[in-house]
Order: sequence, then structure tokens, then C-alpha cells
Amino acid sequence: MSLHEKASSSEMEKGIPGPESGSPAESIGGIHEEWTVEDEKRLRNKMDWNIIPMVTLLYLLCFLDRANIGNARIQGMQQDLGLGGFRFNWALTIFYIPYLLFEIPSNILLKLVGAKIFIPFLVFGFGFCSLACSFVTTHTHLYIARAFLGLFEGGTMPGIAFFLSNFYRRGELMFRIGFFISASSMSGAFGGLLATGLARIPRWGLAATPMHDWRNIFFFEGLATMVIAVVCYFFMQNSPSSSTFLTPREKWIATERIRREHLEDAAEKTRMVHVKRGILNINNWLCAAGFFFNNVSVQSFSLFMPTILKDLGWTATKAQLYTVPPYVVAAAWSIGISWLSDKYKKRGVFAMGHALMAAFGYALLRTMTQPTLKYMSVFFAAVGCYPLGPIFLSWGLNNAAGPTVRAVSSGFIVSIGTLGSIVATWTYMPWDAPKYNAGHSINISAQGIAALISVAGIFYIKWENKKRERGGRDYRTEGLTEEEIGKLGYRAPGFRYME
Repeated sequence: MSLHEKASSSEMEKGIPGPESGSPAESIGGIHEEWTVEDEKRLRNKMDWNIIPMVTLLYLLCFLDRANIGNARIQGMQQDLGLGGFRFNWALTIFYIPYLLFEIPSNILLKLVGAKIFIPFLVFGFGFCSLACSFVTTHTHLYIARAFLGLFEGGTMPGIAFFLSNFYRRGELMFRIGFFISASSMSGAFGGLLATGLARIPRWGLAATPMHDWRNIFFFEGLATMVIAVVCYFFMQNSPSSSTFLTPREKWIATERIRREHLEDAAEKTRMVHVKRGILNINNWLCAAGFFFNNVSVQSFSLFMPTILKDLGWTATKAQLYTVPPYVVAAAWSIGISWLSDKYKKRGVFAMGHALMAAFGYALLRTMTQPTLKYMSVFFAAVGCYPLGPIFLSWGLNNAAGPTVRAVSSGFIVSIGTLGSIVATWTYMPWDAPKYNAGHSINISAQGIAALISVAGIFYIKWENKKRERGGRDYRTEGLTEEEIGKLGYRAPGFRYME
């Protein structure tokens, strides 16, 4: 029995069509013969081993090169560059302005140029900018380097998410996105350890530009990123149909299963109507808003946690090392929750639960006074907010059909979320030290709003799916040819949103 014949009734209700008359799947034997569950499992495992470790490593480097400024700050950078007052906050904010502006254009370029060239290019670029930070001598130089860093990093997260959506079905995507984005919390763990080790390297380099302390952090992490980007170019793929690690039959299966589920043409040309659909989708706005409020917490957590821990009275080295455990726990938790979310094919309920957990963690940080209890609260905050970004991003991609629409949706959700990152750079102010009550209160509010958005998303999708089941969207196909109906994507009456 074929995979399509074995499909559950709930899966059929979501609008996944089977082979139609004249489709390639009618071929008897050979490449286009219908596949079995075992065929799909082997394909999925093959894609996992060849794609997921690589993109996870690349995003780990992305977040490492972004957040290492927090580690460098307590290793002497603040004094050397005169980052007193609001200058450090401006260095953080400037990064996110080009980051925000480049996300949607970057994903459109990614679709046109191809992932094999474009993603390694972005990684090499932000590695070079990180390395350049090791040579800055004034806060103005740091601002310029951080702006270019944001330009290259802006397309990385939405680009990898869109890239994965071309390989994995909706019920498989959350786990893979959650796995690669867990690299953001893993980078926090590695960042603290690396910063501790690199800062201890003895002074070296030219007399005019000596390398030491915080400069070593930027130099060696940036250099490693550039080398890895070059290596990854030889392993990166463009799409399932051109993947070098797949057989011709596996290429067809990988492409066809996405086509059937998303009701799309993988070879569609990019048109303005696709851009509009990616931006005007109500579900995308809800996911983008949730991503925005969660990013306030995630980015402020990664940028300011070393400072918050140091202000508990700990030494710089102890603060660096104590940043590691919360990140490790958050990474493991994110991967496990992503797997559960895919297993039950639910997004909204997991988003709501994690937002409430993060709010609880920040509430404890706001009210506790003992350093040990405050440190325990950090774990609740990390475990709550770090899985939430992948959930909102996957939720948006799951409910966007058509490769260009998914590319725009990914860029749109992350770009709106980036505005939250800008807010995050101003949540923990010098005058609020050492308790940071204002910063913690902002994060409590942000997570509470994210929980409400999750509830709104669940109710909207239930309403929309019921409307389609009653035939309330059938008018969209009136007077259209089969080819035109196939281009409706998520607007097709047979498409069902994932809750």
C-alpha cells in the first residue's frame, strides 16, 4: 500500500492531494513509482544527517558572533573603548537596524541565487565583520563593524528556516527548526567557555594592533566562522531536486511530497502577488507579533546575562562560566519540545505554555534577593523563552504555502521580531543596576503578551478551518482553471491551517 493510500483521514482533511490523472506518480515502476512509509523514513533520515548538523553549526556561529559582545564587555572592552553611559546600548541597537531591513530582501535573493552560494556567503560575511571588531579602537569603529555584522546576519535565520521548509513537511519542520535554533542557546554555553579561554591567551600581534583579552574573543571566533563558511559551501544544497546526496528517485519523492502538502509548484517564478500573500497573511502577523515580544526576552537574555550575573558580586570569570548551564538546559529542552510539537502537530498550546514559563522566571528574578535563587530563576526564563522563537517561526511557515510565500513569510516574521531585539538592547540600563527591576518587569510583560497572542492564534485558526470545512472559502475557486487553483497556496479552500 502506498504512502498516500495509508494517509489518515485527518491528514486528508488538511488538503494533501494524491496522484492525479496525468501526474508523474502514475508511472508504473521506476523513479516516479509511489513511495512507501519506509521510503519516506529513509529519505528523511538521509536529509537529517546531511542538512541539520550543518545548518545548526552555521546558526551557532551566527549567534556566537552576535552575542560575544556581551562576553567582551566584561573582559575590558567597556573600559578600552569608553562604552560608558548609553554607548554600549547603542552598539547593540545599531546591529539590528540593517539586520531588520535586510531580512525579506535577503530571502528573496536566496530564492533567486540559491542556498549553496548565498548562505555560505552570509556566514563568511558576518565572520569577517566579527573578526574586524577585534581591531576597533573607538566606539565609533565598533558601531560601524556592528552595523555590517547585522547586515550579513539578518538573512541567516529566516534563510535557513526557508531552506528547511523546502525539504520537510509541515509535521516535520518544527523539530528541525527547533534543533537548529537551539544553537542560539548552545552558543551561549560555548560563548561563555570560549570567552573565558580566549581572554586568557597572552598578548600577541603587532605593536600597533596588539591582540589580548576581549580582542582575542572577536578575532578567533570570527576567523573560525570564515573558515567553516568556506568548507560548508562544498556541502550546502540548493533544493531537494538538485541535492547531490539523494538518488534520482529520492529527489522526486522529496520534491513531490512537498508539492502535494503545500499545493504548490516548486519551480514557480517569484511575483509580487507572492510577496503580498506572505505579508498580508493574518497568521503571519500573529506569529510575527509573538516573535517580537519573545525576542525582547531572548536577545536581552543573551546580551545582558553576563552583566547581570557579574552584578551579583561574582568575578568576570565566574560570571562567564555560570552563563553556561542555563544555555545547555535551554538547548536540550528546546529540542525535546520541538519533537513533541511535531508529534502532536500543535504549535499554539506549546507557545502559550512557554511564554507563561518565561514570565514566571522573570517574575522570580524581579522578586528574589538571594544570588542563588536569582540564578535558579535564570533557568526558568531560559527554558521558557528559547523554544518560543522556533515555535512562532514554524507556526508561520507551516501555514504559508508556495516557496516564494514561505520565503517572504520567514523573512517577514523574523524582521518584525527583530524590532523586539532593538527594544531588548534598552531593557537593562546602567542606572537600573544591580537589581534591574525595570528590565525584568519589561520581560514579564513581553512574555504575558506573547501568551495572549498564542491564544488568539489558536482561536483564529480554529475559526478559519471550520469556515473552510463549511465551504465558506469555496468562492475563491469560482471561474478558475486547475492551474490557477493550484497557485492559490494557503488561500485554497482545501488547505488547512495547523494549530
